[in-house]
Amino acid sequence: MALSIAVQVYSVRDDAKEDLRGTLEKIKKMGYDGVEFAGLYGNSPAEIKAMCAEIGLTPISAHVPYLDMLADPKGVLSQYAEIGVKFVAVPYLTPEYRPGTDAFPEVVKNVEMLGKVAKELGIQLLYHNHDFEFAKIDGKYALDMLYDTVPADYLKTELDVCWVNVGGEVPADYIRKYSGRAPVVHLKDFYGEKDENMYELIGINTPAPKKPGNFEFRPVGSGLNDFPAILAAATEAGAEWVVVEQDKPSMGLTPLQCIEKSINYLKSIGC
Repeated sequence: MALSIAVQVYSVRDDAKEDLRGTLEKIKKMGYDGVEFAGLYGNSPAEIKAMCAEIGLTPISAHVPYLDMLADPKGVLSQYAEIGVKFVAVPYLTPEYRPGTDAFPEVVKNVEMLGKVAKELGIQLLYHNHDFEFAKIDGKYALDMLYDTVPADYLKTELDVCWVNVGGEVPADYIRKYSGRAPVVHLKDFYGEKDENMYELIGINTPAPKKPGNFEFRPVGSGLNDFPAILAAATEAGAEWVVVEQDKPSMGLTPLQCIEKSINYLKSIGC
């Protein structure tokens, strides 16, 4: 399979905060081809670009908060153009901007605007989904409505296979649905059932204690997702990159051990 493998640096954020260069060197040694950033850990775009070049990692993309981009579209996106990323993703919507709110139609318009600004800077805008975009609006998933409304030239997919599964769809089928519009696929594994604690696991504080659940993120290949099928679909859909992401470690492993286990699994199945 001609897929390059990157890792979302958020997966090892504490290590990166302590020593970004050292962490990137470990990522390269594990066999990753590239990285996707979520924050620059106090480094300038020029420093990040140089660091990746020296280590031999491709900075393929970045997750940039929606409101940050909206506050200064050209200024913020220009920083990532300087790093040399090919993609920038809208990573997450806080509750007041999600499907079903009065603000969501404006979000769709703003995403198109951001996509146009990104395109002018030589960057392709992506949207990284969770499960809440699988709420239906007039009988259609909000995620599909977003992609049907914003032209593909301005917005492509970064389908997260964990959240597609949790949202009730088969990840491989959903990737194929967006063939030609799925340049980057997020590889995330999980175990357990959907519960109220899931967003605490991605660092989102909830207002009140929730009942314990059994949902947890797992290294790729250690959970419920069918990765041979997912990788075959990604290849057929024309994906260029797959990105490993694990929001919180599990199975008694450290974050670095988790991402190493993930790439070892992917290499073992021929990715």
